[in-house]
Amino acid sequence: MINWFTALEGDVLALPIFKQEESNLPPDSDNKILPFQYVLCAATSPAVKLHDETLTYLNQGQSYEIRMLDNRKMGELPEITGKMVKSIIRVVFHDRRLQYTEHQQLEGWRWNRPGDRILDLDIPMSVGIVDPRANPTQLNTVEFLWDPSKRTSAFIQVHCISTEFTMRKHGGEKGVPFRIQIDTFKENEAGEYTEHLHSASCQIKVFKPKGADRKQKTDREKMEKRAPQEKEKYQPSYETTILTECTTFLSSVWIVEYHVFLLQCSPWPEVTYVNNSPSPGFGSTHNSFPKKENPNDFMILTLRPTCVPFFSTLNKQNLLPTATPQESQQWLHRNRFSPFCRLFTNFSGSDLLKLTREDVIQICGPADGIRLFNALKGRVVRPRLTIYVCQESQHAREQQHKHENGDGTGNTFFVYHAIYLEELTAVELTEKIAQLFNISPRQISQIFKQGPTGIHVLVSDEMIQNFQDEVCFVLDTMKGTKSTMCLF
Repeated sequence: MINWFTALEGDVLALPIFKQEESNLPPDSDNKILPFQYVLCAATSPAVKLHDETLTYLNQGQSYEIRMLDNRKMGELPEITGKMVKSIIRVVFHDRRLQYTEHQQLEGWRWNRPGDRILDLDIPMSVGIVDPRANPTQLNTVEFLWDPSKRTSAFIQVHCISTEFTMRKHGGEKGVPFRIQIDTFKENEAGEYTEHLHSASCQIKVFKPKGADRKQKTDREKMEKRAPQEKEKYQPSYETTILTECTTFLSSVWIVEYHVFLLQCSPWPEVTYVNNSPSPGFGSTHNSFPKKENPNDFMILTLRPTCVPFFSTLNKQNLLPTATPQESQQWLHRNRFSPFCRLFTNFSGSDLLKLTREDVIQICGPADGIRLFNALKGRVVRPRLTIYVCQESQHAREQQHKHENGDGTGNTFFVYHAIYLEELTAVELTEKIAQLFNISPRQISQIFKQGPTGIHVLVSDEMIQNFQDEVCFVLDTMKGTKSTMCLF
């Protein structure tokens, strides 16, 4: 067998490029000269059939060299000559099922292994890398700059093992395969490394210390016992692993994830649960709190039951079929589906709404899939208690008084706002009323309810818990003497 370690010191290796799962590369890709070549210095398994992708066994926590080689022809990519490029190395899932739930899987691993990383750079052993970084929020990713014209080797350590992500853990189960993927970018005019040059990956399995050596030995012994005709169906074991160019699907998924991560760091517009703007067409001056001429003044409001009919419209923030892909991304963020934004990058509102329940569960997993499907279909969980409140203005009060005395017409119109309560506490009611009328909760010291014979009863948690659902109240206002606001 050729000593590939010696050969590496000379020309770039011309090993075969094995076809990956569901390859979308053009037919002439086998003869294509790639700009870079990445070589993982670990032996491939001999128990892999011809035309299948190579599989490499690694030991947990052991440092493995990845050689970063410049494979450009003369005059190719002259814009990076004499300049640095950025490479991002990540460990990702090979199975599509786990790719769709990657965020949940990694969060579970983080919970079970606090303070640990999935992927690390062994900086003292590495050669030629500049500005190495390991983002604390991305446990499976490291990045660095390097000069293609100089010798560069990055030593990596993988700290998770393949059996940590198996469905059932009864002992003896097969571990899930991972992928080591490298994405390389060049600098744009703004000095940011965002222009993609090349992506390549290889399939690995990670074992506990020395477990990879035992597995390699077991595979080799099994192959030696096979008949010569059977051996011809399998690949030989190479002493190094060549990372092969990614298929279109794999490349786009992980590169989009990188850009989406940058996007997620930017604040998305927040949508308040209650609409504080005046109701159109109903005379906003009669449906808002009176303006305080003196900041030390405060208003006392009386909460009175009423039986005035109402019409309620609830803004559910549903995703519309006309939503653009960007608006769909914002909707996913607002509804706590950020981990799946990269999967639905090019989906419009119509595309998302066409997904069946089975489609969503297969993509997002059972828990988040059901939640996303219900959100797409507008299935809102009913609040524990709904009440309707209306601020009675001085003008409306005078009109009502005239009507009661027979001096006016009975065309007084009241506009009600819905308040949705989950905790059923006085504190929650205070916050919701303050939010509804755009005031600070600190301006409200107490809430009273008008009881029999006009008495004022202090509103407590127990009283709220005994409110009837969808009951209506009117808020009365009057001035007080302290610098807080009371509600009666």
